Amino acid sequence: MIDCIIIDDEQHAIDLLVEHISQVHFLRVVGTATNPIKGLEMIADLKPGLIFLDVQMPQLTGIEMLKLIGKDSHIIMTTAYKEYALEGFEHAVVDYLLKPVQFLRFLKAVNRLWTIHNSSRAGADQDYYVFVKTEQKGKLLKIDSRRITYIEGLGNYAVIHMDDQRNITAYLKLKELADHLSALGFVRIHKSFIISLSHLTAVEGNMVRIMNQTEPITIGEAYRKEFFELINAKLLSMPPDNTVN
Repeated sequence: MIDCIIIDDEQHAIDLLVEHISQVHFLRVVGTATNPIKGLEMIADLKPGLIFLDVQMPQLTGIEMLKLIGKDSHIIMTTAYKEYALEGFEHAVVDYLLKPVQFLRFLKAVNRLWTIHNSSRAGADQDYYVFVKTEQKGKLLKIDSRRITYIEGLGNYAVIHMDDQRNITAYLKLKELADHLSALGFVRIHKSFIISLSHLTAVEGNMVRIMNQTEPITIGEAYRKEFFELINAKLLSMPPDNTVN
């Protein structure tokens, strides 16, 4: 689902777009504004995936607003003037629609956005996947790293513990895994263990507890300094009390 905001100084133009959006299953309206300043405030608060933006408005034009909105939202411009389309595309808008907006032309524009949305989402999800060699010759297993709780090293093999209680044996040394997974939120805490920080539930002295695991894991002497520097960087503490009694 893509959240939409419509900004247009003509209410009847907003009403027409609301009607079009209601007929598309992957879109929903979360806000509308006839005032561009109010529209900017709404964008900051709601962070929509898509903004329908009119070109000709008082106070701020749509082209001026493009320079203020940033790159977190996709833009479809609406205008009664064809000559504004080229300038809009210079700002990487998804499409422009001529008023009054016809439904079939509207549908073409939002379907283009849906393709862009799915492609970028697939690309982001793909970053979390890793492939590992298994005990079975020639077999590679695709694993979502977000579901790994911790990894145990056994010489040339590693046992990958998953959040659904599965254990996957991979033909990899722990160092290779540590090097690859460090950018994905994993940290080595022992010569035999790598843990997922997102599944770490508690630190108890020189041991850690991992989600869904009954036994704690000991933090190895060689890894304690680096591990506790990482933990301390995220430690919340009370400010010093400077009150004079």
